Amino acid sequence: MLNIEQIEEKIYRIPIPVPFPMKYVYCYLFQEADGWSLVDAGFHYPDAVDTWKQVFKQLSVNPKNIRSIYLTHFHPDHFGLAGWMQELTGAKVFISKEDYVMAERVWGQNSRQASRVGAICRQNGVPDSLAAQIEENMKKLSKHVTPLPSLTVLEEKEVTLGGKTWRVIPVPGHSDGLVNFYQPEQRLLLAADHVLDKITPNISLWPGCRPNPLKDYFSSLNKIDELDIKLVLPAHGAVIHQIQERISEIRLHHEKRLNQMFSLAKDGQTAYKIASEVFQHKKLSPHQWRFAIAETLAHLEYLVSMNQLIKGERNGIIFYKHNVEKGA
Repeated sequence: MLNIEQIEEKIYRIPIPVPFPMKYVYCYLFQEADGWSLVDAGFHYPDAVDTWKQVFKQLSVNPKNIRSIYLTHFHPDHFGLAGWMQELTGAKVFISKEDYVMAERVWGQNSRQASRVGAICRQNGVPDSLAAQIEENMKKLSKHVTPLPSLTVLEEKEVTLGGKTWRVIPVPGHSDGLVNFYQPEQRLLLAADHVLDKITPNISLWPGCRPNPLKDYFSSLNKIDELDIKLVLPAHGAVIHQIQERISEIRLHHEKRLNQMFSLAKDGQTAYKIASEVFQHKKLSPHQWRFAIAETLAHLEYLVSMNQLIKGERNGIIFYKHNVEKGA
């Protein structure tokens, strides 16, 4: 038996396995008057497909009765099985306008995103051999998001889930087009990867995305902090009861990381050199290095936007250093 949690009367929290350290992505199945709605689909690999088949059997769900599929964002652990699920159910698949664009850019047939990521890595001091591994690792991800779904842009400000009206809340940061769903009467927030228990969401700078994702993320945290929330339903880890406390912890984490990276920049360092210092306690795979570099860049670019660092270039390599003229 799968450990499916029932939240309220018509909401089911489904643990779909992923081949990453977090072990599961939690998708949410909502019972409607005329069928079911689904939020997020999982990563396309055999264990996840088998788990969905068990879910349908355990909850006595006929997949053809799934009417709508909502994707919180385009990342592969949420998006990957959407095409498979659409073929199985015939349901429309909705995603925000921003991540509709990013899905095509990253997962589309003519995508050059892996080579763009490799180029950014090299520009920021990553050795050629590691940059090539990062690029190759990213190319391999594409097989875990096919078949690609036919996407519909989510333009509505409200959606019906479990017979209740939920507000659609854009929360850019973790991805440009990440959305949360908020139910004011039940005081529930379906948070996806915006706020997580124990781990902090990865906030990264990628080719083609908005230029200051960490600034976006702080603004999005403020937006959620203002809501009256009893329970947060995230996509990884445990449900969260004390949302304001968790938001404070996440803010503190980023403040510490910003201070650390500011100190490491000194009179000129590359993002790779700074990331090597920040993550020196971990042995990183190429997959993890990709996120380490992109997360470091998000923090460094935030510091540039705050006039604490300035960005320069030497021999085609970008470096960051203290802005000694700040306040002068």
